[in-house]
Amino acid sequence: MQIAEILDRLELLYPDNSIFSDLRKTLLSQDKFALFRIIQGLTGSQLIEGMRKYKDDDSFNADCFSRGQLESKLWLVKELSELKVDLGTVFLCAGWYATLATMLFESNIKVNKVRSFDIDPSCRSIAETFNNPWVKDNWQFKSSTKDIMDINYEFENYEVIRADGTTCPLADTPDTIINTSCEHIENFEEWYSKIPDGKLVVLQSNNYFEIEEHVNCVVDLDDFDRMAPLTSILYTGELELPKYTRFMRIGYK
Repeated sequence: MQIAEILDRLELLYPDNSIFSDLRKTLLSQDKFALFRIIQGLTGSQLIEGMRKYKDDDSFNADCFSRGQLESKLWLVKELSELKVDLGTVFLCAGWYATLATMLFESNIKVNKVRSFDIDPSCRSIAETFNNPWVKDNWQFKSSTKDIMDINYEFENYEVIRADGTTCPLADTPDTIINTSCEHIENFEEWYSKIPDGKLVVLQSNNYFEIEEHVNCVVDLDDFDRMAPLTSILYTGELELPKYTRFMRIGYK
């Protein structure tokens, strides 16, 4: 039986399922956009829409979907899910494209809203594409271009951009501060001192010293523990990856 005939029968059996129509376009006419629709239909993840939109954009850094990046974020989501903590308002520091925010929203973790901050202005629109459903939902997600060293972690005033391109002031008090890029922060001690005692923090670093931008790597968990002390530890652990080890600490400062 030929592929076309198999698809004909599947469409007869499931006339309301658009996946088979897209599958036909993918297999018979090499329609790559149809392939993304199939994957999104099967996974239900907003991440696929972001991948589809930016797959041919030279300014987009596809390393956000590298094995190390994905496994590290999935690990974070898994551990937070098992802790059953309410994150409340999250400040995602050095949030990049905020794919972690997408994973948090699509998980069973309790989260009120996420504010992603990154010094790179090119990240904002991409982050809001990956989190578009939550941008539309009364700005449950918004991204802002800002140096995380300049944030007031008690009560922050910042600017975001509306859909029409105009700026809008916002203000929030974070309940949870997440930073999965501690290895990139040159003045980590100064940054960490800005976080008020009692805040829930989720931190990741690594021992990947070979990357030039990694100015604040740690050698092991003990090193990370000394660098980011917590008054109450909910989780501390490490994840072995092909090129490096990722370290994580979750708890109250």
